[in-house]
Amino acid sequence: MSDIRTKAQALQDNINRVLIGKKEVVRDVAAVYFSDGHILLEDVPGVGKTTLALSLARSLDCSFGRIQFTPDTLPSDVTGSSIYRAELQQFVYQPGAVMNHIILADEINRTSPKTQAGLLEAMEEKQVTVDGKRYPLPEPFLVIATENPIEYTGTYPLPEAQLDRFMMKLSIGYPEEEDEKRMASRFVAGEADEKLQPVLSTDDVLRIREEVKKVTVSEKVLSYAGSIIRATRAEESLQLGASPRAYLHLLAVSRAEAYLDGRDYVRPDDVRALAVKVLSHRMVLSAEARIRKESAQEIVRRLIGRIRVPV
Repeated sequence: MSDIRTKAQALQDNINRVLIGKKEVVRDVAAVYFSDGHILLEDVPGVGKTTLALSLARSLDCSFGRIQFTPDTLPSDVTGSSIYRAELQQFVYQPGAVMNHIILADEINRTSPKTQAGLLEAMEEKQVTVDGKRYPLPEPFLVIATENPIEYTGTYPLPEAQLDRFMMKLSIGYPEEEDEKRMASRFVAGEADEKLQPVLSTDDVLRIREEVKKVTVSEKVLSYAGSIIRATRAEESLQLGASPRAYLHLLAVSRAEAYLDGRDYVRPDDVRALAVKVLSHRMVLSAEARIRKESAQEIVRRLIGRIRVPV
């Protein structure tokens, strides 16, 4: 294993020291980060969404910004604003929280759609526009947004355009009994607040991202992923299927998954294993599907089961 690939594994090991028993989630987060995507964490309160985001940031030698979204948070709190400086007799840009390598958009669905939209340009174009002037964001850039399920009081569901910008939607879930007992034991012993040290620099991350782009995607894998995407658009239970961006995201994170697995090529199984996490949050169910109380995850799994996996 190359030195830089060893560092990619060290990132996962570092986070797993804090987030106990969630290696699959941590691996997915690493795959999204190394494929230049953004992550949406949706789960009930108290399962470790913020802990995961903070652990990733502390494992990297980079800048970090946190936005605690509330109903009165303004777009300028995210993007920054121009402030008049009397001594200079001109307006000067005051950077917002988005001007960092990693952004934790905490409880993003508790703020208004107008403020949520403040992240759209940043997530897609890696820049913000304030008073007609563009300001590039630092590289590598990542948004980790957390949200509680939309059934909870005082939330604003994210619009489809913003959901489509998240490469993957993850759920941490409750820990297993033994893992939860281990967490409790560490808490009682005063070892819960372990201080993580950086294991990767920003240059390391950029180098890994370049290596991920070199992972081979065969014509058969391209066609297989495309078949899944097109199947969502033809499915009667879905009012809105997967976008071309979803297709690209699925291929990108499959490359990262192969890289983390020590391979220089993508297998159909990589695509199959990641499709639900990449696609389900982008789907809009038909009225009939909602009446039947189907979930987007169930529908995507059913579609994947119908499509022949290439050899």
